[in-house]
Amino acid sequence: MVCRARARRWVVALAGLLLVSCAVGPDFVRPKPPATERYTPQPTPPSTVQADGGVQRFDPTAHIAADWWRLFKSEQIDALVKEAIAGNPNLQAAQASLRQSQDNLRAGYGVFYPQVDAGAGASREKFTGATFGQSSTSSIFNLFTLSASVSYALDVFGGERRAVESLSAQADYQRYVALATYLTLVGNIVNTVIARAGYGDQVHATEELIALEKDQVHITQAQVTAGTATYASLFTLQSSIATIEATLPPLRQKLAQSEHLLATLTGHLPSDRALPAIDLGKLTLPTDLPVSLPSELVRQRPDILAAEAQLHTASANIGVATAAMFPRITLNGSFGQASNTGSTLLQSSNSVWSLAADVTAPVFHGGTLWYQRKAAIEAYQSALGNYRQSVLSAFEQVADTLRGLEHDAETLDAQSRAVLAAADALKLIQANYRAGLAGYLQVLVADTQYHLASIAYVQGRAQRFQDTTALYVALGGGWWNAPRDAVGEKK
Repeated sequence: MVCRARARRWVVALAGLLLVSCAVGPDFVRPKPPATERYTPQPTPPSTVQADGGVQRFDPTAHIAADWWRLFKSEQIDALVKEAIAGNPNLQAAQASLRQSQDNLRAGYGVFYPQVDAGAGASREKFTGATFGQSSTSSIFNLFTLSASVSYALDVFGGERRAVESLSAQADYQRYVALATYLTLVGNIVNTVIARAGYGDQVHATEELIALEKDQVHITQAQVTAGTATYASLFTLQSSIATIEATLPPLRQKLAQSEHLLATLTGHLPSDRALPAIDLGKLTLPTDLPVSLPSELVRQRPDILAAEAQLHTASANIGVATAAMFPRITLNGSFGQASNTGSTLLQSSNSVWSLAADVTAPVFHGGTLWYQRKAAIEAYQSALGNYRQSVLSAFEQVADTLRGLEHDAETLDAQSRAVLAAADALKLIQANYRAGLAGYLQVLVADTQYHLASIAYVQGRAQRFQDTTALYVALGGGWWNAPRDAVGEKK
């Protein structure tokens, strides 16, 4: 009865100890969003100017579609994005790292349960009393054992809880890294498709200009033969054609590089992937563009969320380092059977058991524990600085993209008017040149103006598409609006 009463007192004492236990170190609090309602000093206009037959409107209330790339209405883009998601090695590596961190978290939860081990043994031993200072003769005997042991660490000061909290934050970090990899991959696919189409259109415009100037060479040759033009004009035209032809290899090189990049983004060797041609003119420009509130952006962008998860990890590590400065209490118990013969091993008279409670308290470690805690605090300050920089960079990217879309429309509007005017001027001067009313210098000037205007127009259209893509990426890509997110987890 006395033993039972003592046991009850031990149980009550341990239960009370667990109830009053707490996790030392700071409780993590998510940083507040920046106290601003806009991204630029001036309010964002409701829409861009009309350019190339279209106006883009900015809607702060619109949701970002998870499959935003489909707004370009291109089957080729949609197919390439799906292929990249399935086969891109970087995304696969990020997903594997995520699964690894989740398994580490599940393993970390095991610290909250008693650790139970079982053992069995059979041995033959020779024993002599001389080992204990006795004069008895030696004897040979068998020893059979069965045992089970239980140990449980009382997390009085929360060090283990903080360690698991850190593992959970690391799993969050890997999840957001995987989402950032996914978002970057999709953005790169769309941007590269647009760039490839733009380079293709520039090559086509340059080849058309070369064909026009070759026609002018034939006309000039006839005029030289007839004595109405000089050889100098013919040589000048031939020099102009050679100059324009020299711009083709760099454009074709960029076109090839974009094709090679698309192949590798989709997980293929450049030699193993033939890509269909995509016409920039067949892409649809999204007209209704979402603009998330600044307070929402910090809860949507994967890179900001990853930086926040790192901040959470650093906060939890302060608790781990603080708990290491306090005592550790471990409960241990074992029960087993021991006998010289296997037939009597399970008899109650051969049972053995033990109960123990261990307390380990740090007394002197040469300042190690103290400075480890200080290092954890400084690591938190470093993570906080990185988080703030991630927010600043994200806001800068959104601001740049919004202003870029406004300026893209203004530039493209001027470029489209310049192309029309240059094309009309070229037709008129070519007609006058055939009639002998204009000189070759006028034709060269008109050709150059039309060529430059055409190339600038194509570049302006491609830039507008790419800045639209950049806006969706800068706002986080809408992964939270999908029933299943980019890394394959149910929401």
